[in-house]
Amino acid sequence: MAVTVTEPAERVRPVPARHFVRLKLRVMGNNFRGQGWRIALFVGGVIAGLWFAGTGFFLLAAPGLADEPRYALMTAAFGGGLLVLGWLLLPLVFFGVDETLDPARFALLPLSRRTLVTGLFAAALVSVPTVATLLATTGLVLTSAALGGVGAALAAAVGVVAGLLLCVAASRAITSAFATMLRSRRVRDLAAVLLAALAALLGPLQLVLLAAVQDADWDRLTGVARVVGWTPFGAPWTVGLDVAEGRAWAVPVKLLITVAAIGALLVWWSRSLESAMVGAASSGPAKARSGPVGGAVAQLFPRALGWVRRDRFGALVARECRYWWRDARRRANLITIAVVGLFVPVMVNFGGAGFVAGDGVELATPDSSPVMVSISMVFVGLLAAVTLANQFGFDGSAYAANVVAGVPGRLELRARMVAFSVYVLPMLAVVAVVLAVLLDRPAWLGVMVGSLLATYGAGLAINSLVSVLGAYSLPETSNPFALNSGAGLAKGLLTLLSMLGSAVAAMPLVIAAALLGDAWLWLAAPVGLGYGLGAALLGAYLAGDVLDNRAPELLTAVTPRR
Repeated sequence: MAVTVTEPAERVRPVPARHFVRLKLRVMGNNFRGQGWRIALFVGGVIAGLWFAGTGFFLLAAPGLADEPRYALMTAAFGGGLLVLGWLLLPLVFFGVDETLDPARFALLPLSRRTLVTGLFAAALVSVPTVATLLATTGLVLTSAALGGVGAALAAAVGVVAGLLLCVAASRAITSAFATMLRSRRVRDLAAVLLAALAALLGPLQLVLLAAVQDADWDRLTGVARVVGWTPFGAPWTVGLDVAEGRAWAVPVKLLITVAAIGALLVWWSRSLESAMVGAASSGPAKARSGPVGGAVAQLFPRALGWVRRDRFGALVARECRYWWRDARRRANLITIAVVGLFVPVMVNFGGAGFVAGDGVELATPDSSPVMVSISMVFVGLLAAVTLANQFGFDGSAYAANVVAGVPGRLELRARMVAFSVYVLPMLAVVAVVLAVLLDRPAWLGVMVGSLLATYGAGLAINSLVSVLGAYSLPETSNPFALNSGAGLAKGLLTLLSMLGSAVAAMPLVIAAALLGDAWLWLAAPVGLGYGLGAALLGAYLAGDVLDNRAPELLTAVTPRR
């Protein structure tokens, strides 16, 4: 009798993390091939990273070179904590995170969660920000060496590496978690409210901090720095100084705190990463629609757009409104406007406020003026409009439908402006009213509204042109904060360019506030409305012609490369 022996199935070997790093480098190289502008942006990012690294190195090394142990502790604890917070918050607000290796592309491969997280984490370390952070924080090694010798320098070096891993893990975990949560409409609404409330509290917290700095008790600040040094925000950055002060026993404890924080963040990231790969859960069966067939067209228009005419312009407005309401990437930008739009005016106008002594501690009246209010409103208006600097990048390859349909550029840009304004203008109105109440200056409400409308309208005009000429593709992923390699700098440069242009265009309103005095309190609102509306229409007119001439090139620019 013949016996057939079957070979056991070969086990799937774990993929080393270095393969993810090599894959990322190869994808980055392919993206740069034949793309001179991407190479230029990458070089610019390297230069900016070196500037940040040099500045940070000097600031962190200065206390050690000056032989100031107390200032060295405060610099390490507070500076390191701010660095971790920067890695947490800046990707959510401005730059996003590099998704050269989109996790969704690995969904069908036989990779364990541990292998995927480890590989993507290793690939995330290969970037300009991580190298710049590593170079900047080596200033702590020099400080520790100057204060405690070779042993302190070695401990500081280990802490710097651990701190870098903590920063990257925190950044990826928070952006992945927000990407998952923002797919849920209920969570999105709750997040918007909570973030706006947090932004409203940042102004009073800043006042408390400024008052504390004015009457700083350095011994107390040193005690606070020691406390921060025992938290994940400051633990990895202060281990070298502990050795210099003769507390070598604190090094393993602080490193254990850091490792535990990194492990918790990676576990959190793995949970949200798996959810992002699987995709959004179904929200349940679709509701049956009743009514005549003709009512289906009306159902395409949200109730808030009942005033929009039922033609091509109205259809474009309705489509954009739905996209801004449902697309997680666009929702993230709206939340940013709500948060920063409330925080900046309070910070600027209450920045000179302090505390006066009496029977208790009392907040002094802020030293503000119509000119200062106008400047703060200019920043809010241009920040709101800068969201459209890459508005076609949100569409991606879907923009081909508009190109095939031959939608006129002027019509499309006007529709996009109107749809975006449906969400932004109420936010700007809330900002103006809240600030007028906080300042107890209801007569300045017209100045605030006028400055906001003028800056916002000018920003729409400039960003319409920027979005046509400087568009770039966004990765096809569920993470609203994801960017392709090199696109983070592109986003930063476009943001800076459009904000500078919008600020220059809004300067006449600030000059008028400074020269016209009380008369401007009555003229600001109507003049600002006319100025902003005229600027927006002129921008749509000029940028529309450019869009008509280069629609195919724009489609190529915003289509993600696989």
